Amino acid sequence: MNKNLFITAHPAPWESASEKELRKVKGVCLDIDDTLSTHGKLTAEAYQALWNLKNAGFFVVPVTGRPAGWCDHFARFWPVDAIIGENGAFIFYMHEGKRKRLDTLGAAAGTEVTRKQNLEELGIKILARYPFAKWASDQSYREYDLAIDICEDVQAWKSEDVQGLLELCHAQGAKAKLSSIHVNAWFGEFDKRKGFENWMKLGYPGLENARGPDSTVLALPAENEWLFIGDSPNDEPLFATFEFSVGVANLKKYLSPQTQTQNSSQNPAQPPALTHPPRWLTQAESGAGFVQMSDRLVALRKARG
Repeated sequence: MNKNLFITAHPAPWESASEKELRKVKGVCLDIDDTLSTHGKLTAEAYQALWNLKNAGFFVVPVTGRPAGWCDHFARFWPVDAIIGENGAFIFYMHEGKRKRLDTLGAAAGTEVTRKQNLEELGIKILARYPFAKWASDQSYREYDLAIDICEDVQAWKSEDVQGLLELCHAQGAKAKLSSIHVNAWFGEFDKRKGFENWMKLGYPGLENARGPDSTVLALPAENEWLFIGDSPNDEPLFATFEFSVGVANLKKYLSPQTQTQNSSQNPAQPPALTHPPRWLTQAESGAGFVQMSDRLVALRKARG
């Protein structure tokens, strides 16, 4: 992965991306919640857009904060080549009908017992400061992190409480990232970018037998032939390091006043502005924005023949 950050001061409209550049894209990495999904649902159009990318010969790899239990399902049943879960902790992929996994170097901070103990102690401190805090409903299916629900199944947290929660986690030596629905905290040297980099350095396990529309085995993509699309601060490591990075329109609330063109929704859990926003922004929000991205890539691929 390119260590030189791709600095974008003002995200441009997705429609302005040049066809010449976009024809370089061979693989699509995507966030799931509020990027692929819309208000907690996966629309038929967004799911079809995943299939359209796959059927057009693109590699498709979600990079999500969702738990191991969910990622097992995604790897098995979705039209994806691999999935990076729990904000970069591991990679699941299918090989000869069997689900395989790789754990990211740096994900295992101590033994499993130590990791669980550290998360339990962090949880106690969080509840002492924020007694109204609730763990995410998918916490039971997680292996590496603690997910605090800030708006998915609870009343939305105030902005200052979200920021205080992030600071509390950092003060306890944990990594913490904000998504559109959770604050995820963990102990270990990984994030979405490092999870992707680890998988890339190992030769993209899961991609070796991917086939295009004509059933020929696809050549593996170079590191600068991937596009990433996301919606929230925990996607920032990938916005900063992918040459081709896209935000769906609901990302606008995380942009600084200088880069915002409009703010279509006021989020009570709004964090400080992104330091590294994406290069482009779709016109539509969430899953509809993902469809706009997918439609353009697929159309260019078909036009090229």
